[in-house]
Amino acid sequence: MAPKITVEDLSLSANTIRGLAIDGVQKANSGHPGMPMGMADVAAVLFLRFLEHSPANQGWMDRDRFVLSAGHGSMLLYSLLHLSGYDLPLSELQAFRQSDSLTPGHPEAGHTPGVETTTGPLGQGCGNAVGMALAEQMLAARFNTDGFSPVDHYTYVIAGDGDLMEGLSHEAFSLAGHLGLNKLILFYDSNHITIEGATDLAYSDNVKKRFQGYNWNVLETDAHDYEAIEKVIRRARREKSRPTIIVCHSRIGKGSPNKEGTASSHGEPLGAEEILLTKRNLGLPEDQDFYVPEAVREVFTRRTKSLDRKARKWERELKNYFDANPEKGEQWKTFVDDVLPANLEELVPLFDPDTAMATRSAGGKVIQSMAAVVPQLVGGSADLAPSTKTLINDAGDVGPGSFSGRNLHFGIREHAMAAMMNGMALHGGFRVFGATFFVFLDYCRPSVRLAALMGLPVIYVFTHDSFFVGEDGPTHQPVEQLASLRCIPNVTAIRPADPTETAAAWVAALRNQDGPTALLLTRQNLPVIDRTRYAPAAGVHQGAYVLCQTTEGDVDVLLMASGSEIEVALNAAQELAADLNVRVVSMPSWELFEKQSESYRNATILPSCKIKVAIEAGSAMGWEKYIGEDGKAICLNHFGASAPYKVLSEKFGFSVSNVVSTVRGMIAARDVQ
Repeated sequence: MAPKITVEDLSLSANTIRGLAIDGVQKANSGHPGMPMGMADVAAVLFLRFLEHSPANQGWMDRDRFVLSAGHGSMLLYSLLHLSGYDLPLSELQAFRQSDSLTPGHPEAGHTPGVETTTGPLGQGCGNAVGMALAEQMLAARFNTDGFSPVDHYTYVIAGDGDLMEGLSHEAFSLAGHLGLNKLILFYDSNHITIEGATDLAYSDNVKKRFQGYNWNVLETDAHDYEAIEKVIRRARREKSRPTIIVCHSRIGKGSPNKEGTASSHGEPLGAEEILLTKRNLGLPEDQDFYVPEAVREVFTRRTKSLDRKARKWERELKNYFDANPEKGEQWKTFVDDVLPANLEELVPLFDPDTAMATRSAGGKVIQSMAAVVPQLVGGSADLAPSTKTLINDAGDVGPGSFSGRNLHFGIREHAMAAMMNGMALHGGFRVFGATFFVFLDYCRPSVRLAALMGLPVIYVFTHDSFFVGEDGPTHQPVEQLASLRCIPNVTAIRPADPTETAAAWVAALRNQDGPTALLLTRQNLPVIDRTRYAPAAGVHQGAYVLCQTTEGDVDVLLMASGSEIEVALNAAQELAADLNVRVVSMPSWELFEKQSESYRNATILPSCKIKVAIEAGSAMGWEKYIGEDGKAICLNHFGASAPYKVLSEKFGFSVSNVVSTVRGMIAARDVQ
């Protein structure tokens, strides 16, 4: 039997973490030493006595998840990962915040071994952790049986005052309390300090009452009393119906004789003189930087070896169970590996060219088809399922104590929805979508950006995609959202032109494993393009494709459009066809188009054609790349108005007559030249 981890072991480990943190920040001359110093005791108890993870088996599905929402304290996490045996040598801690190191200023999932999520923007880790805890409960509901429970782990998160001030934490923790996510344990680093000074400058919330109002189990502890910390964590783990917050009364910069408890320890190096005093105070060698005692290495190594054995045992038990239950094993693989049918494109619904339909409604029909063959597909909306058409029929709801359903109800919490989607994707086991009106992208944007940064394959269904919302007026009419979405690297935006393109867009979204996909869908009905007359919608996968050309030979006019404006382009092309050869290009996704070969892009957009017009019910920003200096963009560079959408269409120039007159004017101007 391995020796018990003693209070002395915990104290030495915590002080070692403090030493690593202050040395890393000092060497970089940049960073945040105070938080790691203040929470080192809690973290040492958590990692050495409770947290179950395996550096040798990092993909262990039943590992506990640890989220450092207060990501500015990244040296705390890097020190713990190094000591735990991840492939993060001491040289990487010494290269903190330096080019090409594995220790960036804030933790990045997929970059540093052992980091579960990318944090730093405060509150994000809170939302991610709620998503992880929800995914754990939902996966357990599908695979745990009386005889075998392969999913049984906790999600732990450290958050600070800044996290709790951010509105995202309110949204996410409110929903966590409603759902009763009892395996979510939040350590609140209550040190009463932010960058500007004491928190009472702008913050006097009664956090305990706040979380009681959320239906959380509320506990508290001295953050520097090892036995008290252990006892309170055990109490939290015994809670069966609510998430738990442990209010940790801590001292920022703990151990620094002159900076403990001060704002100056929050976001700047302690300084060489204060570091010497601090090391003397902590009992660390004053003449050694990045010092790790052998006793600390030994205690972490014992813990890690024990957890590695547990992970291997879990793998054996899982294999044995699935060998005896092969159907369940295939189901597990489908969920955990996100396996999609090879013939997914053939399984989408077909649409009648004689029946107009909003692409949001078409998307709803596609969701039913996809849900039937992609069992890991789950999703919901920010209280808008009847409008976004995103309810999975006959699939059950996820709610308090009930996690076997597929429909998520996020409530009116767009930001929490997007952050929780990230957490669910990071946890694994589900392909998740979330829906709201496109204008509310602004409420989701920070989490969308982080999904893109992490390369998470989440799917956003943004409906009511333009001023064609009509009477709801400019507050609900997205104008700048599409251009701003295209500005975020690694986001794939797809704005389909009709129901058939919508089906292809859903397939493209499910096939995209490398980043988020946004589907931009209409409120108003659109004609179903007759694919016996026009090109197949499979061209969506190239991002842009030639939908039609009025005659063969050299192209005189090229009309480009996305979404509902394709109808205008097609009708304008017919009017112009009497004396001009007009090509209409459907361009639902710039991002997919830019991934194509240069030869394909040139063959589609035709650099030689000088009369190019882009038609899109949003900002013109970016279209100049495709229409060139002499092209025209019929777009909307101002806010909308409240009126029936057909009235607005004429008012704003999204009409056949305006497209035709624009083209004729461009030709006349060229003739004059």
